[in-house]
Amino acid sequence: MQNGTLVKTANLTKRYPMGEGQELVALDNINLSFERGEFTGVVGPSGSGKTTLLNIIGSLDSPTEGSAYVLGLQVEKLTAKQSANLRNHHLGFIFQTYNLLPVYSVFENVEFPLLLLNKTATERKKAVMEALEWVGLADRYKSKPAQLSGGQSQRVAIARAIVKKPELILADEPTANLDAENSHNILRVMENLNKELDTTFLFSTHDQKVIGYLRRKITLNDGAVAKDEIIREKEKGNKDKG
Repeated sequence: MQNGTLVKTANLTKRYPMGEGQELVALDNINLSFERGEFTGVVGPSGSGKTTLLNIIGSLDSPTEGSAYVLGLQVEKLTAKQSANLRNHHLGFIFQTYNLLPVYSVFENVEFPLLLLNKTATERKKAVMEALEWVGLADRYKSKPAQLSGGQSQRVAIARAIVKKPELILADEPTANLDAENSHNILRVMENLNKELDTTFLFSTHDQKVIGYLRRKITLNDGAVAKDEIIREKEKGNKDKG
């Protein structure tokens, strides 16, 4: 891959068997590349292939045909151990469901990814508190998920995703369960992290609030790229309203 290119797909196709010789084409010959530091969204209606694309890039799934390269690694050729290593060290995930462990504190939920990286207790504490500072929840580190609002829970999920400072964060409908105010708060947090840490964010979304923050928008339609456009600041309008 070219220098600076974080992710590249080449003729990426994903088909799912539907029985009786039928197939569902989730992705159809996708050719895309993503550079370091992008704040990009893959948009389109439900069933357009957005989540499938993120899952393959995140090495949670593999293509039927074609290839996906992440940090120079060809995803479909990785062993299960290699895929886990890629996710554990270099990728962060944010989902519409927060997936917090209810019996653990905020601190312990954010710390969890670091337990897989052989960090010392001192290193883990420093990284966790720094991540919670980034999302404005350092004072809630002892709280349990049940004591948090939806917006706070999603911020904990963001802290968990960025605590290891990954090169790429994959966010699948991260504002789907939030009201407008919390959505904008969450998006501003992610926008600031993108600028401060140079972390690449790749969203799957059909939420217009998310789209208002994107700097690049890729539209999928029936598994194919219908449009790939750069959104300039002056075209984004007043995103803080709505």
